[in-house]
Amino acid sequence: MPTLYIVPTPIGNLEDITLRALRVLREVDLIAAEDTRVTRKLLSRYQISTPVTSFHEHNKRTKTVELIERLAESEIALVSDAGTPTINDPGQGLVAAAAEAGFDVLPLPGASAVTTALAASGIEVDGFVYLGFLPREQSKRVELLSSLPSERRAIVAFETPHRLIAALKDILKTLGDRRISVCREMTKLHEEFFRGTVTDALEHFVKPRGEFTLVIEGASEAATEESDADVDHLLAEAKGRGMTARDAIADVGAVTGVSRRELYSRWLELDA
Repeated sequence: MPTLYIVPTPIGNLEDITLRALRVLREVDLIAAEDTRVTRKLLSRYQISTPVTSFHEHNKRTKTVELIERLAESEIALVSDAGTPTINDPGQGLVAAAAEAGFDVLPLPGASAVTTALAASGIEVDGFVYLGFLPREQSKRVELLSSLPSERRAIVAFETPHRLIAALKDILKTLGDRRISVCREMTKLHEEFFRGTVTDALEHFVKPRGEFTLVIEGASEAATEESDADVDHLLAEAKGRGMTARDAIADVGAVTGVSRRELYSRWLELDA
């Protein structure tokens, strides 16, 4: 049975690729790449002549159909521009379609900006929450971050240079001046790992350049308890003013970012 291989590629340094990944890229019949120009640089570095076709956000619908038809007689490797495919790129649809059609889908381990940043962060990681790229619009970014003040796990997010300062300001406003690791241009020539508070980061990155991965410290137990107490207090106040559960939950949710389900559960506990 032909196979769709999910092949991680380097996040910067072209030496960060496994021997198995190189072998698969040589042996498959076709490579589906997010940006063929980027992938061809990697293939040229290792003298791999496998044909390459584009597979990206703008052609994924038609290309998925073509690639599934091609899988009937060919083995295909799926790659992204950097790191592991299907994370923050359109590859998941192709994976799902290939699996549904009965083809084997085999992932290879390899480079990931997320785990690389976590390993170098100096922040305790018993678990983590991955946000991908933070929303471009400030209102949506603040809404997302406002839902995380009580999150005990580390928080990982990607950010672009022209939005980094705004994102750090929103993190400070919603999550407080907690520890953060700002990883810039990882594995590349101008690689930098900044570790400090959010305020320190704002002072350090005056003119940001490059690609950024943020690792934000999770909330402490004391902060989580304080946040929970604030939510309960707001709900109790709303109940005391005679507000209905629906209106109270809507108002408190808008302020705290806590989910409606959790707020409803806490509302019911007020009567317990």
